[in-house]
Amino acid sequence: MGQMSGQVVVVTGASGGVGRAIAVAFARRGAAVALLARGEAGLTGAVADVEAAGGRALAVATDVADHDAVEGAAERVETELGPVDVWVNNAMTTVFSSLDDLSAEEYRRVTDVTYHGAVWGTMAALRHMRPRNRGSIVQVGSVVAYRAIPLQSAYCGAKFAIRGFTDSLRTELLAEGSSIRLTMVLLPAVNTPQYGWCRSKLPRRPRPLAPVFQPEVAAEAVVWSAAHDRRELAVGARAVLAIVGAKFAPSTLDRLLARTGISGQQMAASPVRGERPGNLYEPLDAEEDLGAHGVFDGESYAASTQLALSTGFAGRPGGARLLGAAVSRFLG
Repeated sequence: MGQMSGQVVVVTGASGGVGRAIAVAFARRGAAVALLARGEAGLTGAVADVEAAGGRALAVATDVADHDAVEGAAERVETELGPVDVWVNNAMTTVFSSLDDLSAEEYRRVTDVTYHGAVWGTMAALRHMRPRNRGSIVQVGSVVAYRAIPLQSAYCGAKFAIRGFTDSLRTELLAEGSSIRLTMVLLPAVNTPQYGWCRSKLPRRPRPLAPVFQPEVAAEAVVWSAAHDRRELAVGARAVLAIVGAKFAPSTLDRLLARTGISGQQMAASPVRGERPGNLYEPLDAEEDLGAHGVFDGESYAASTQLALSTGFAGRPGGARLLGAAVSRFLG
């Protein structure tokens, strides 16, 4: 059995992308995994992947923007799987658009899913963890929580808000002398289906701003963070540089992203006619399972040198192989 045998893990946004990879990574370590998401086909596929990886799975159709639905999902998990040991707030959505083209309703929906969804998930987790004085909450954040990029102002704002919320809550838990762990993982661009399923108003198909990592790299960072007392964990050397640059040279990064951030988030040879509705209000994986990976496998890094060194993977079984793979790709 894995090192998390008997533990119960909740992952929001678990039907695809990073959430799907996180769920499988926990399952490989023997955990029972509750999968919270909207898409029925994606949830069915995620259940199959978790069980194939050796874990128990419970799919709970949930819109994380709905506080009552999240609370109800937590109750069901505790009843059917047992006490929650780890809660991962991963669900997100975005609109690829300039601010001028965004409606107030779209902006509110991105905020409700990405920011309020993390708040509601944290509140639900704490309601069950506090009486036991144990557990781990992982916020799946992003480097854009420190360094915003163009064309995703609503998403960047939500990620900044999650960081502020998490920092505030952390001080409250410290004041209580709580043993509950609270951490935030700051992801780089990741090769997920979101670039094909999120709403877009761009003239060309959206793409991640390079460098791009596979979702399994993000998943390993989340699993590690759930078991350690690291305040934050950034993934990828470029992410670390962006965070440092945002502190010491913000104007330089403003100008750099003004020159490269708009074209860098669009596929040069993929024009689109009209808006793409995306999954802002309805899941696109309701009938088709989109899995964890997007269409950028050919350019995505399968390991991160920085992550391997930061978490001490090299000193653990299999860590040397991981570090070697990361070094071979160099830019991790």
